[in-house]
Amino acid sequence: MATPLSDPSLSPLRTIAVIGLGTMGTGIAEVLAKAGREVVGIDISEAAAAQAAATLETATARAVQRGRLTEQERADVLARVRTSTDLTAAADADLVIEVAPESYEIKHQIFRELDGIVRPDTILATGTNALSVTRLAADSARPERVLGLHFFNPAPAMKLVEVVSSVLTAPTAVTAVTNLALDLGKEPVAVGDRPGFVADGLLFGYLNQAAAMYEAKYASREDIDAAMRLGCGLPMGPLALLDLIGIDTARTVLEAMYAESHDRLHAPAPVLKQLSEAGLTGRKSGRGFYTYEAPGSATVVRDALTPLESAERNQGREVRSVGVAGSGTMASGIAEVFAKAGYEVVLAARSEEKAQTAKARIGKSLSRSVDKGRMTAEAAARTLDLITAAGSYESFADVDLAVEAVAEDLEIKQQLFQTLDKVCKPGAVLATTTSSLPVVACARATSRPQDVIGMHFFNPAPAMKLVEVVRTVLTGEDVHATVREVCVKIKKHAVDCGDRAGFIVNALLFPYLNNAIKMVQEHYASLDDIDAAMKLGGGYPMGPFELLDVVGLDVSLAIEKVLHREFRDPGLAPAPLLEHLVAAGCLGRKTGRGFREYARR
Repeated sequence: MATPLSDPSLSPLRTIAVIGLGTMGTGIAEVLAKAGREVVGIDISEAAAAQAAATLETATARAVQRGRLTEQERADVLARVRTSTDLTAAADADLVIEVAPESYEIKHQIFRELDGIVRPDTILATGTNALSVTRLAADSARPERVLGLHFFNPAPAMKLVEVVSSVLTAPTAVTAVTNLALDLGKEPVAVGDRPGFVADGLLFGYLNQAAAMYEAKYASREDIDAAMRLGCGLPMGPLALLDLIGIDTARTVLEAMYAESHDRLHAPAPVLKQLSEAGLTGRKSGRGFYTYEAPGSATVVRDALTPLESAERNQGREVRSVGVAGSGTMASGIAEVFAKAGYEVVLAARSEEKAQTAKARIGKSLSRSVDKGRMTAEAAARTLDLITAAGSYESFADVDLAVEAVAEDLEIKQQLFQTLDKVCKPGAVLATTTSSLPVVACARATSRPQDVIGMHFFNPAPAMKLVEVVRTVLTGEDVHATVREVCVKIKKHAVDCGDRAGFIVNALLFPYLNNAIKMVQEHYASLDDIDAAMKLGGGYPMGPFELLDVVGLDVSLAIEKVLHREFRDPGLAPAPLLEHLVAAGCLGRKTGRGFREYARR
């Protein structure tokens, strides 16, 4: 006789059926078997069942080679897994996890058949990330025992599991499945029933915007992906990730999200429909946003859209000396980058004292590099000697490139560019490091708009590899070529983009952060659960609320307002909770309180 579910501690869910033996189903079966569970893998396709068995053989053999399993443990794992093409094989399961295709029709049919096969106390879990768990539960004869159990791909490696309750789910079922996830070495996050849940709910909106950005020909696929990897520390760029997930799958998830939210940011970008209907679904088909060596391969091969490395570029202007305007962290970081690359640097601020303070900050940074063995004391001394601190912008008279890194205020920047126009020699390139203001507005403050360009460094400039190179409609080709050549010399990865709000990184990053705030505002999930979901499920180096508190809530709000003003999309309107926190002076770590509280230094 089965143990009653009412005491989950006595019901460790020993026998588990996994329905659907694709990549995800096979990965879940491996995780369960390694944790000592008896696993029944079921798929209507004999070929899929055979492939799953072969994949398990290979995965466990690799684990033995890496010292993660002994031969005996491997044999035990394989012995705990059996496959079938018949749903009746699930009759003795304590838990059934279905990971069939994302279709209500298919999933309803499976759940209806299971109602007549499994025991009354068996828990039925759906692995969906796009469909309504409530709707699937309502069609079952046992809605209180239906919930969502959303693993992330690849299941053996990813720590996050979202446990999804509907309004019908019994708390005891949630407890039993949460305990199972902990036994599997996973980190379960409890969420309510809405398309995408937490991780995919935030991730797919961002992926959709990246697809739309590419479709608009704003930036190349390579530059979009490089910008998000290097600018945000993400493990993959958004377009490469769409290819991995499957463009058809992403479209299905987004359609389900849009049906509920009616948020235009969730309306699938037309390019996703075009690629899906053409059969270009990503890695699994051998072609999506990129082209792959073969279907299922991860190796990208050259295609008609791949930029030629030897492509003819215009000749840039010669740059021997660089002026950096500003005295803050960004200005000193940029000056350090140029000096390390051997350029003579004039670091100018509104007073000699401010300039000297900024140079002293560089000296401390170089000393830390020496202490960490990254450079010699002699090299640090040579680098510092290349920097001249000046209390007036008149000292920019002979520089070949002037880079402004002053406050993010358009009026202040325009005044500075008027000054640079007067003091810099003819032919000098004038660059702004703005992250959100129109570069062309700085250019028009001068009599030489063709010489003005955006050079958006990321903080901390010495460590971050990315520079967004922003051309206006007035920027000269030779000026663009000059900055691209300089980026190579200072060992930065340049990405090209046009002069519109947010450029690449902020235009994709800040709507994602704003959507995370909306989730908390709507009491859908907690700060900790959302941060954990994005780190564990998306591979993000920081959760959205950790990042917001580091960036500064006032800075984040300003960027959100710029994006909303430029694109006029209601979905980009700053979350009221963000506005309230800023109004209350809770700006993040710098004030000791933002979304979280911090100890005062």
